[in-house]
Amino acid sequence: PPPLLEPLFPPQPCASPGFAERVRQHKVRLEWVRAEPAGLRGAVRVLNLAYEKAVSVRYTLNRWASCAEVAAAYQSTGPADGLTDRFAFFLPLGAAAAEASLEFAIRYRVAGNEYWDNNEGANYRLRSRPRVPPAVGLPHDPDSTAWIHFI
Repeated sequence: PPPLLEPLFPPQPCASPGFAERVRQHKVRLEWVRAEPAGLRGAVRVLNLAYEKAVSVRYTLNRWASCAEVAAAYQSTGPADGLTDRFAFFLPLGAAAAEASLEFAIRYRVAGNEYWDNNEGANYRLRSRPRVPPAVGLPHDPDSTAWIHFI
């Protein structure tokens, strides 16, 4: 089976107390992530500062020797608070993540400004962990299904 990416941070920052206030203060925050066999899926919450905005995720598998950037897509079914918008992203990693750790940061561009969420300077980090294949059954004991009758 493909490796599993294990977050080294709480995978659902939106569940922690004060999340909405952090979005208001910093303008952009990771909402949640989920590792999938082909990559990493997640959502970002941004403060709605203007109609036109761009959200992207910059990531690396080799400690920033090289990096890639993926645009996040606006989610029209986002929060109904009128103050924030939600963007979804997918980092296509596939087999590339098998031997590496993943780091990423989120960029929010709006009204001529740029805001970053880099997990308070530590980046969002995930490590690769091999999945354990399903256990093969123990050797079959021929007496394990025998009935014991007491008289």
